Amino acid sequence: MHKRLFIPGPVEVKSDILEKMATPMMGHRTKDASALQRSISEKMKKLMYTQNEILLSTSSGSGLMEGAVRSCTRRRAAVFSIGAFGDRWHKMAVCNGVQADKFSSEPGMATTPEMVDKVLATGKYDLITITHNETATGVMNPVHEIAPVMKKYPEVVYCVDAVSSMGGTKIEVDRLGIDICITSTQKCLGLPPGMSLCSISDKALEAAKQVEFRGVYFDLLDLYNYIKKKDYQYPSTPSLSHMFALDYQLDRIMEEGQENRFLRHREMARYTQDWSRQSFELFADERYMSDTVTAIKNTRAIDVSALNKKLGEMGYVISNGYGALKDITFRIAHMADASLDDIKELTGVIEKLI
Repeated sequence: MHKRLFIPGPVEVKSDILEKMATPMMGHRTKDASALQRSISEKMKKLMYTQNEILLSTSSGSGLMEGAVRSCTRRRAAVFSIGAFGDRWHKMAVCNGVQADKFSSEPGMATTPEMVDKVLATGKYDLITITHNETATGVMNPVHEIAPVMKKYPEVVYCVDAVSSMGGTKIEVDRLGIDICITSTQKCLGLPPGMSLCSISDKALEAAKQVEFRGVYFDLLDLYNYIKKKDYQYPSTPSLSHMFALDYQLDRIMEEGQENRFLRHREMARYTQDWSRQSFELFADERYMSDTVTAIKNTRAIDVSALNKKLGEMGYVISNGYGALKDITFRIAHMADASLDDIKELTGVIEKLI
């Protein structure tokens, strides 16, 4: 039995998108491949509200996260963490020999503009990382409030992990002053896992030129230079299957309308959050709740694994809490091509089972 996924990635993928992944291969050094990759980049610029160049990577979002902190940190990075994925970004820096400090918020809380300002005012840091949407806690950081702070520090490269939010909520990269904005295919974009993308600013590229050891596969400057020199070719063999599907899906997103897509995600989120308040409690600070995943405090001490087993028998899957939050919370994702009716159906089934 196929189990419909209501987990924060990978997501349920439409059959026509899966069919596009079965498109026959072509040479990845051909003009047709260049045209495909250029088409994706132009459409992603619209979705990300940016004039910056788009880089594609045959990897998970973690690959470009590692590439960003390694490629563009000249002196020291300030990593702001609101959960497991901010912690991971700090680990990537340390394991690559990048000088970095981590500034953590309490579980369920956000990174505030005041926190960022206080850290950057020290003058120690030339790059910061922000997790826009933390799937472990259901918190969406207030990047619109952080943007004015970043304007005070124009020399600092601003990196944002939008892996679980891009395509599900409006992120105006250029207006927010984001230098590197990273996402991947298996969440709000509604594709299978295996490809990530980022926008990159001229400021980030200039910073990378000052870093001697940027690695190889995730050297963002090398990726940028290669597509410019080779007309949207990449140094390594890309996943053409993902590219066929992504180009098609971006057309579907534009056909739906970006604002309509963001509204649909907000409606699913608000319904899930209202249901969670009535039946349990919300884990995240209610000022900063995610539009794409809701973390629910397990106030009724239900056996989440047993619940998920019963749901699986009926064709649904939700997610347990992540890491230290296992069984303390459980999570329902509302992203990609899911509908409000899908969420109502799921929560109705859960009500019957608990």
